[in-house]
Amino acid sequence: MRLRLTALVLTLLMSAAYAAPVPQQVDIPLASGVLHAQLYKPAGEGPFPTVIALHGCGGLASHSDPVLPRYRAWAERLLKSGHAVLLPDSYGSRDLGPQCRVKEMHVKMRRDRVADIAASRAWLMQQPFVARERVSLVGWANGASALLWAVRPQAARRDLEPDFRAAIAFYPDCRISAGLGWSARVPTLVLIGADDDVSSPSACRQMVDGARGRSALARIVVYPGADHDFDRAGTQLHASAEPRDAEARAESQKDVADWLAR
Repeated sequence: MRLRLTALVLTLLMSAAYAAPVPQQVDIPLASGVLHAQLYKPAGEGPFPTVIALHGCGGLASHSDPVLPRYRAWAERLLKSGHAVLLPDSYGSRDLGPQCRVKEMHVKMRRDRVADIAASRAWLMQQPFVARERVSLVGWANGASALLWAVRPQAARRDLEPDFRAAIAFYPDCRISAGLGWSARVPTLVLIGADDDVSSPSACRQMVDGARGRSALARIVVYPGADHDFDRAGTQLHASAEPRDAEARAESQKDVADWLAR
């Protein structure tokens, strides 16, 4: 009996030690309305390097969870490396659900989501826990496509605050940007699977290759055999895809850490 009680106490202590961090909701003013966001912050006063993390078309939250598991996993990984993470909810803030299969997007990447990025950055610049010279962007799918617009030279803000340190785009839709002669004003990394049949690896390569010589550092990593959403644990879009997706997921975690540490 005593052994069982000891084991139970140890289990409870271990569970408490490894309890998942709980995000704090913050409200960020927009020109029209309020942008709700979830904030993960390391213990202490900082200042901390900070990541603005941009959800895909499925949204940030569910009815029961303020941050979906795939974004929570990335936030917790970044938190362990000493980063604060701000996840703006572009859809929930506008009383919208997922936008993946709607006929008309109610939140425009080039306008609304770029405005959300700018508002998030402006809010972070006022927070004492933020290392203002080390604010970076990470986005997935629709959020990554918005990121590509936000880092263009034409989108630069004319204030005196530091610009983004770096940007990382997971499987964005590069087709429009490739055709418009995209370039970036901050170092930008594009991560995509070679077998992605939702986004276009060839368009992303064309976009990045076309930016050489007239852009800040832009680099693309194409993971062999990996599909769309390769970084989400447990996702299996095709029967044979999961082993290669697992490899790409592990490699992307290292690539993200290396890029943010530049």
